[in-house]
Amino acid sequence: MDAASVTFVREMLASTGWVERTREFALTLRATRSPGGLLVVGTPDEEPWHLAAHLGDEARMSGLAQLAPTLVRWSPPPGAPPHLAVGLERIEAARRGETLFVVTEEKAPVPLLERVDDARRTGATILALDGGDPELEGLAHDALAVPAEDGLFTFDTAQHLVSMAAGELPRSANRLLDRLARLAERITGPRVTD
Repeated sequence: MDAASVTFVREMLASTGWVERTREFALTLRATRSPGGLLVVGTPDEEPWHLAAHLGDEARMSGLAQLAPTLVRWSPPPGAPPHLAVGLERIEAARRGETLFVVTEEKAPVPLLERVDDARRTGATILALDGGDPELEGLAHDALAVPAEDGLFTFDTAQHLVSMAAGELPRSANRLLDRLARLAERITGPRVTD
């Protein structure tokens, strides 16, 4: 899903409350203190590599290095490139100032819940984007539960909205910039580009 598609979906969901909720949730991703400290993990059967790639793009485009994720994998294949070779031991090393972002539409397996609990005990911030898992949400500092069937707001859509919102300026700054742009337009006329 490209930026134009995400913008279209946002417009379609504007009256539902999901856009604001994904923006609020995305702001918590920015609390990670350093590059590499945003750990993104899924289940053994479903790795959130697509979301990790979008967060990496947002980190580069926004200049927010702390959004550059570390994709944590259950079984990295031998010889995988470094960015795809990070195993579960990275969760064991999670500390205060780092964020463990659990992304799973299905119920989290017990081994994942145990690792999440351990990371929380060492001071990591726990975030969950899930399909409504009470055990996972009970361990998370913040969770965004996506209902199974809610029209346009699917689990995939939620991932795109969250990743895009993570790289945006806070809404108050956007509003100020929009007002300044409109004021400049009134003074100088509309901006024409080639």
